Amino acid sequence: MTDLRIRPARPEDLDAVLAFWKTAAEGTSISDDRHGVEGLVARDPEALLLAEHAGALVGTVIAGFDGWRCHLYRLAVHPERRRSGIASALLAAAEERFVRLGGRRGDAMVLQRNTTAHQAWRSAGYSPEEHWRRWVKPLTD
Repeated sequence: MTDLRIRPARPEDLDAVLAFWKTAAEGTSISDDRHGVEGLVARDPEALLLAEHAGALVGTVIAGFDGWRCHLYRLAVHPERRRSGIASALLAAAEERFVRLGGRRGDAMVLQRNTTAHQAWRSAGYSPEEHWRRWVKPLTD
């Protein structure tokens, strides 16, 4: 897609990002609220990457690096813009960020039921590690 711009989110983008995820992202997270996303951007201003085309938000990915692991979350592309290279461009930008920070391997959270996403991740060179299971504990009510 020509004229695609990828940039880090700014605080003034966060309401639009949250609304975008309701349309473009599969499933929800405990952190999918203003407070959660504000905390992410405050802690790591370059972690939330936005893809824009003609001034419109068309994709997102969170590329978090904790100094040890490279974590990818919320890869989302507007339903009407899928299969146009946006996800690939976002992942390339995330991977460039990880390499610049010293990261060695990208790790993506992908819902089991989201088979469309499985195809996108696979085509980008990612594969599931079936021997791992994610264990979680909510820290708030």
